[in-house]
Amino acid sequence: MSVTIDCPICGHKSEFSPANRWRPFCSERCKQIDLGVWASNGYAIPGESLDPDAENDGLGPAAADRPTGRREN
Repeated sequence: MSVTIDCPICGHKSEFSPANRWRPFCSERCKQIDLGVWASNGYAIPGESLDPDAENDGLGPAAADRPTGRREN
């Protein structure tokens, strides 16, 4: 028995079963879009930071202290 759900990204109908390898998404594209949102910290629980000294992303050292991947000459 399969269940039809709305894709969380685009809203198209999607079969939620082992036959759909991208479930709960309708396609690989929607799955990749969702991954990109996660990777860019697009999903967050609203509220104030528990640490008043922390950056608003709450993920460790301040942005100025993080490596940028750029080489300095």
